[in-house]
Amino acid sequence: MTLAEAAAEADALAQAGDERALAQLRSQWDEEIEAGARDADYRVRSQAYRAIAQFRFRQKLELLRRGLEDESPAARGSSLIALEGLSRTHPGDVNSFRPLLHGLAARDPNVAVRRLAIVCLRNGTPQRDTIQLLDGIADSDEEDAEVRKTAASVSALLLKKSRAK
Repeated sequence: MTLAEAAAEADALAQAGDERALAQLRSQWDEEIEAGARDADYRVRSQAYRAIAQFRFRQKLELLRRGLEDESPAARGSSLIALEGLSRTHPGDVNSFRPLLHGLAARDPNVAVRRLAIVCLRNGTPQRDTIQLLDGIADSDEEDAEVRKTAASVSALLLKKSRAK
């Protein structure tokens, strides 16, 4: 079984609510995920970062931080997808990565990575500095149209969340 197959199985177990089998699968694949995240091949690193979310491996959040700082846009994107998935039920994850997410949203050279970072920010708490950053991106004529659109919608969602409190 490959890591991708094990991750798909882990995702199915998590969706079915079989925590015992998921924990067992995590223990079997723990070292492979760690090794994959350190592999020289960006494709292997990307798969390892995606697997962290599929395994619901909350203990590996620091590996995701490494992924967010990876030289490969594919690895950064996979880390962002994993973080977004994990943060849906745990907004604190986004909050702990907020400065890094702000940097990726504002300055990453890859447009897809920037959009993914912005999407991640929607799962965090609605903080003023995040809303201001997103508004600045949305209002900038120099930004990609899709990045501006994503920033505007996430900013509006966070503003709505802040007013609901």
